[in-house]
Amino acid sequence: MGGPLAGSRMFAVYLNDHLAGATAGVEHAWRMVREHQSVDIGAEMKHLAAEISLDRQSLLRLMGSLKVPVRRYKIYGAWAGEKIGRLKPNARLVRHSELSTVVELEGLRLGVEGKALLWRALIDWAPREPRLDTRRLHELLDGARQQAEALDALHTRATQTFLTDRLSRPNPEAGR
Repeated sequence: MGGPLAGSRMFAVYLNDHLAGATAGVEHAWRMVREHQSVDIGAEMKHLAAEISLDRQSLLRLMGSLKVPVRRYKIYGAWAGEKIGRLKPNARLVRHSELSTVVELEGLRLGVEGKALLWRALIDWAPREPRLDTRRLHELLDGARQQAEALDALHTRATQTFLTDRLSRPNPEAGR
């Protein structure tokens, strides 16, 4: 028999919304791995992408144990949304810009913060839902905090690279 959250329609919506976000985050992280495999952040991104993928799997297992149905249309929508998001202008027509790396890391950081908030909410709800494993949720929350720290460090490096690159080039607008 489940706790009061398991049968809640809003709880199912909440978890499916986070699953959709996790799907987009996984796609985003692995794309960054492919784009940055030859530069210094590639190895760190690969490690983070693997962790983000495992967290998504943990959410799927949790939803299964709570008997919360997965809404595939949300997953497909998030997957498509991540692909469409790649079309954003970055001041370059064809190539990846240094600014794109900064913005992409910020997007991942926001996703990790959202995930941490999910784990915290589930920890708070665990006393009312016996199928929630508080110990595991704390491990997931700690992992999200470590991911946030790693993304913050990568963001700092990417920002410094971007600024150094910009400051070392002559500004064509300066002579006007």
